[in-house]
Amino acid sequence: MRRPLGLIPRRLWIRPKGRTRESRLRLGRVRAAPSSVGSSAMAAIARQRRSNFLPVGPRGRGAPPPPSLRRAGGGDGGGGGGRVDFLFSPPEPLFFTSRRSVAPLPFFWLRGGWGMALPRLLARALHRVASAATPAAPDFNSFVTRTNTCGELRSAHVGQKVTLYGWVQYQRQGLFLVLRDFQGLTQIIIPQDEAHSHVKELLSNAPVESVVRVTGIVSSRPLGQENPKMPTGDIEVKAETAEILNSCKKLPFEIKDFIKKSEALRMQYRYLDLRSFRLQSNLRLRSQMVMRMREYLCNLHGFVDVETPTLFKRTPGGAKEFLVPSREAGKFYSLPQSPQQFKQLLMVGGLDRYFQVARCYRDEGSRPDRQPEFTQLMDIGDVLRGSDIHFVQNALSYPHGSIKAICIPQGVRYLTNKDLESLKESAKSQFNQEIMQIICRPDGRLKSLLTKFLGEKEQSELIRALNMQEDDVVLLAAGEHKQVCSALGALRLFSANLLEAAGLALRDPTAFHFLWVVDFPLFLPKAKNPTELESAHHPFTAPHPSDASLLYSDPTKVRSQHYDLVLNGNEVGGGSIRIHSAEQQRFVLEKVLKEDSEVLSHLIEALEFGAPPHGGIALGLDRLISLIVDAPSIRDVIAFPKSFRGRDLMGSAPDYVTPEELEPYHIQVSWPLEEKEAKKN
Repeated sequence: MRRPLGLIPRRLWIRPKGRTRESRLRLGRVRAAPSSVGSSAMAAIARQRRSNFLPVGPRGRGAPPPPSLRRAGGGDGGGGGGRVDFLFSPPEPLFFTSRRSVAPLPFFWLRGGWGMALPRLLARALHRVASAATPAAPDFNSFVTRTNTCGELRSAHVGQKVTLYGWVQYQRQGLFLVLRDFQGLTQIIIPQDEAHSHVKELLSNAPVESVVRVTGIVSSRPLGQENPKMPTGDIEVKAETAEILNSCKKLPFEIKDFIKKSEALRMQYRYLDLRSFRLQSNLRLRSQMVMRMREYLCNLHGFVDVETPTLFKRTPGGAKEFLVPSREAGKFYSLPQSPQQFKQLLMVGGLDRYFQVARCYRDEGSRPDRQPEFTQLMDIGDVLRGSDIHFVQNALSYPHGSIKAICIPQGVRYLTNKDLESLKESAKSQFNQEIMQIICRPDGRLKSLLTKFLGEKEQSELIRALNMQEDDVVLLAAGEHKQVCSALGALRLFSANLLEAAGLALRDPTAFHFLWVVDFPLFLPKAKNPTELESAHHPFTAPHPSDASLLYSDPTKVRSQHYDLVLNGNEVGGGSIRIHSAEQQRFVLEKVLKEDSEVLSHLIEALEFGAPPHGGIALGLDRLISLIVDAPSIRDVIAFPKSFRGRDLMGSAPDYVTPEELEPYHIQVSWPLEEKEAKKN
């Protein structure tokens, strides 16, 4: 009998292709969506990238909403499982796998009455795009003097006189060149007769990536010289006149997708990198998706697009915020890490269905973008508990000590000794975690420093527990539970990348799997002072209705109404049901978090004026689109991204300002000694 997708405390239910699998998770319960089934919706937008886009479950439905969304609904609930209507909005963002980011992060905020679960909402929106009548083709030649783009000429245009503008993609021996614009490529035949000698000289000497205008006659290519790989491969344009509008100096790198260049160099010359087909395609897809989202939410579901301010005041808790000085001495604005307070105030104001594409700022370091999984993390504490291995016994003596391992299938065949050393060094440098490797030899015996402490029976139990096969490599870690899990989780992903780079197919790049993560704790001990509490999400998250009484007696046991949406191991959305009681909000701030509630007096006062129950969710556009186009980094779907350290390498920002410029803001810079010496020199 198939199990329902019901919530089981602290467990993960996954139903891939009709089967049920269970595994445990440490923090909170997880709700998994049914496995992906191919959808044709995405093909209408990005058919050159993928054949599938969003997972849909039985009867075409996507991941069901978390129970907090269902409970908050006061609507008719029509349409069966997962379909709910909020009385009023929903909040908070968190889309990226890491909750830390330096660059301004766009979030897609959805608040208000939901007609369906989020993954299904996305799937239906895209399905409408795919199934709708084809709109009139855009006129790319309006407001300009060209007659056609470089990507639209076909055999039907033969005999026509056209004017094209574009960049010189390449030129061959003074015979022809390829002209490129944002729509495609067209081959230009350079005239060889004396009457057009000036045109030949001009085009033959035009540097690559120069901007030129060419006027000529469209003609068919000679028989056998057609290029089926080019949409314009059946025609060519015989140039009659030409003009170099701007010559290009020597390039720092070739503008071709297959040419490898460092990310730092790409970001330094981002305006050149943007000319590549990949980035052009990514940014146009992003634009189309945002437009479809707006049309779907506004036109079909009555949402209101509201732009909230960028300059505001500090929000207690959560990520660090950038400060902006004002001309009032000692007073600063904050750039919001999210529109948290404004969206709640909009709900109080009666805008019960609100969204925006919001710019969010977080003054923290970046983490890697991608978090896909490839193998299980296994607990082997019971197997080694009776051994005489010192570090094992030491780890098990911790209050939360554990011994865990990951098994890398066929690791000996695909990973070099250098790879294995880099894995261990990564765990040491990032997590201060020592890693022990175990190799299964062809004769079934183990090769490891551990074997001298283990008898034959213990070795057999270890092989059985880890399900080791010939040439498998096991990475073992012992210590505090959270540190061990974090280190091995990172190594699991690192190992997957190494195996795939070596030619082993582990992950299907066309599959999309959604799941909901719910029932997070409302509060967590502070890292620097475990006797104090901080919000696991943010201080406005409502407690789980079943745990409301514990808020006043034992807040550490209270679950929150916070939920995250995960796609292929990456967090693409997150939100929560908000506290709508002024009294409860004041208690959380003052008594639990020990924060000054006066900082949020405007919000608490607003809650006293009949604030409705509300909640929301935010999608991370950067992360979502990077997954759709299979980009290795979210920086490949952002026009002008920041570096890993938060710098703009193109404009050299942030930069110094003079004392005279700081004077109106009543600010003086206290220079560290080494910077003071460098600045002096």
